[in-house]
Amino acid sequence: MIIDLPSSTTSAVNRKLVELRESGGVFALGRVLTLVVLTEDGPELERAVDAANTASREHPCRVIVLARGQRRASPRLDAQIRVGGDAGASEVILLRGYGALADVDAGAGMVMPLLLPDAPVVAWWPNEAPASPSEDAVGRLAQRRITDALSAKNPVKAFEARRKDYAPGDTDLTWTRLTQWRAQLAAALDVPPFEGITSAVVAGEAVSPSTELIAGWLAASLGVKVKRSPSEKDNGLALVRLTRPSGDVELARPDGKTARLSQPGQPERLIALARRQVSDCLAEELRRLDPDEVYAEALAGVSKVTRGRTPVKVRA
Repeated sequence: MIIDLPSSTTSAVNRKLVELRESGGVFALGRVLTLVVLTEDGPELERAVDAANTASREHPCRVIVLARGQRRASPRLDAQIRVGGDAGASEVILLRGYGALADVDAGAGMVMPLLLPDAPVVAWWPNEAPASPSEDAVGRLAQRRITDALSAKNPVKAFEARRKDYAPGDTDLTWTRLTQWRAQLAAALDVPPFEGITSAVVAGEAVSPSTELIAGWLAASLGVKVKRSPSEKDNGLALVRLTRPSGDVELARPDGKTARLSQPGQPERLIALARRQVSDCLAEELRRLDPDEVYAEALAGVSKVTRGRTPVKVRA
């Protein structure tokens, strides 16, 4: 069910929510958090709502979407409430602010009366994010702040901002996309021979924040020299090679879908390692509300990584 409230106020939205609760049951029952989505009013809006709805099936929540409209328009708030089949396992409150109401501080003021009482708040910027999310007006309301450097207009600049202005509670979906890579590498080192890693090579396309992060994670975790090199193909993260005395442990993904794990004394294995959907990454990040210390260490570790100019060929 979709209910439009044009030229509305947050008080009117709250009254409508109460009316829906009284007429259709307590649809807010069991909501574990409030997810605030901050985006522009445009084609990316519905994709962000769909991802939030999908993630809400694992984490029932109230989703408040702040969609910034035209700044030069007259001040106006167009609201929309989605419940039932149009909202996954959540209730979606869409707030389109125009003119002065498209300002960040005004958006925070509109969000506050709609937050679930005594429930954690998570802020998510699916595209462009402020340089310092923890200093943002909405970010200050949240226990966790989720960004996505890869979806920004300038991923390199966005990633550098994440490194420079990190604060406990920040995370980025470029880090979440690495979960399966990190799990496979950790599992490969958990079988004989139990030898130390002497060096590592990470290869990926030139603009790939995830490739930078996994190199930083290895540098911080292993305390060895890590070289970040370009790959011949633009398929994101393509290869991680860990060198140890008995031979290399290599996890390579030449086509962006299937990876090959090879290590001494073990048969070569093929692993499904396709790029993760945004909804899957978002659902994973909503599982924790405490600061991600490993992510912080990986960001710090990027400064210890050396750069290689020669493209690394990844065997198909």
